[in-house]
Amino acid sequence: MWFWILATVILLFGFVAFLGAPYVPSKRRELRHAFEHLYPLGRSDVLVDIGSGDGVVLREAAKRGARAIGYELNPVLAWFSRWISRRYKGIEVHVANMWNISFPEEVTVVYVFAVSRDSKKLEGMMQSEANRMKKSLKLISYGCKLPSKIPIKTSGAHFLYDFLPLQG
Repeated sequence: MWFWILATVILLFGFVAFLGAPYVPSKRRELRHAFEHLYPLGRSDVLVDIGSGDGVVLREAAKRGARAIGYELNPVLAWFSRWISRRYKGIEVHVANMWNISFPEEVTVVYVFAVSRDSKKLEGMMQSEANRMKKSLKLISYGCKLPSKIPIKTSGAHFLYDFLPLQG
């Protein structure tokens, strides 16, 4: 029985890595620095974490008073994130594929750990969402620069981008 449980977990993590970025836990120190210097989160912010993993980004955002919504493809990680984040107010975790979601209307900033193969698609998704909502959206990308945009700020491996809605 343990073999089947282990095989299922390995298959889930492998499947998720094939569709998106692999699970790599965020370093709290770098994350804190990004939320203090790159984009200071506050009570008026709603952060969406794409590929929320174990929820460390969500918990750091909640500590700063922001509402935090995570989307995670791996149901095991989503369950773990919900469980470990249960004491924090304003955190939601959904099992979803990032390419099939629409952001909530209240979102102000999106956080993502992406791989370079997805950077162009991510850029298109962010622009599409800014256009749909007719408002500016900030993107904090960890470890991946976008191909057609210049970051407005950088901090280590974190890049901050601004997506303005396009007219027409």
